[in-house]
Amino acid sequence: MIEITGLTKQFDKKRALDGLDLHVKKGSIYGLIGVNGSGKTTALKAAVGILRPDEGEARMDGEPVYENGAVKARVGFIPDDLYFFGVYGLGECAAFYRRLYPSWNAERYAAMREKLGLPERGRVTRFSKGMQKQAAFLLAMSAMPDYLILDEPIDGLDPLVRKLVWKCIVDDVASRNMTVLVSSHNLREMEGICDSIGILDGGKMLIERDLDELKSDIHKVQAAFPAGTPDEGRYNGLNVLHRETRGTVELLIIRSPEETVREIIGAKNPLVFDMLPLSLEEIFIYELGGEHSALGNIIF
Repeated sequence: MIEITGLTKQFDKKRALDGLDLHVKKGSIYGLIGVNGSGKTTALKAAVGILRPDEGEARMDGEPVYENGAVKARVGFIPDDLYFFGVYGLGECAAFYRRLYPSWNAERYAAMREKLGLPERGRVTRFSKGMQKQAAFLLAMSAMPDYLILDEPIDGLDPLVRKLVWKCIVDDVASRNMTVLVSSHNLREMEGICDSIGILDGGKMLIERDLDELKSDIHKVQAAFPAGTPDEGRYNGLNVLHRETRGTVELLIIRSPEETVREIIGAKNPLVFDMLPLSLEEIFIYELGGEHSALGNIIF
């Protein structure tokens, strides 16, 4: 389990994280999402012990991560801003990783390198951006980590490699109970891979839920009512995030249990009443933006 509690981190006068709480269940894939500048990368670097928190703590399996070599030897981390030693080829990088990680798997490294078609010779720093991402993924997965932390892991990868990356991750979660914390702007891909979602806003956790539970409590509703139906109090008892009128039909985004939505709107005898599924992208926009935000006013 990854647990971050009350974590605060400030750079100069800017507070990047403000009392952040985050919980990742063992053997799950957790997606961390938020707008640019919300603190995602800082949270990931704190989670793997790269940054010292000003307040609070990051722990894995109950052990503090910062300056804890035994814990870090079980963690694979792929940052968005990749770094490789300037003169190292892939084979030399692998030898370096082998000394760092007791669980290094040479057979997996050889098999994956061949499948990805990556050369062992030649400086990794001269690889294309996509090839560098593949190299980072190859090294991290060959270390057989118990915890895998990923910051924009598929950026720059072609569709075939992306599919291979996610398949390898899902297989390790299923077979080895590996725990994954991933940040990405590709919400469609996150929706298909994650068990839980955390939405960051201004360095704080806005909402943290299992994805299925999150989807079950936020709904897109279309409703139309007979002429003369009072508008005032029509949706009392519901948490309406967004409301707009399209002709005689109202479109609403409501964060309330489904049975409550059906009961309150159904009691008004609507002429039209449909509940439509929401994508993770839509949920993100309306949870973060709400009715009065520029994000919340985007039309789908």
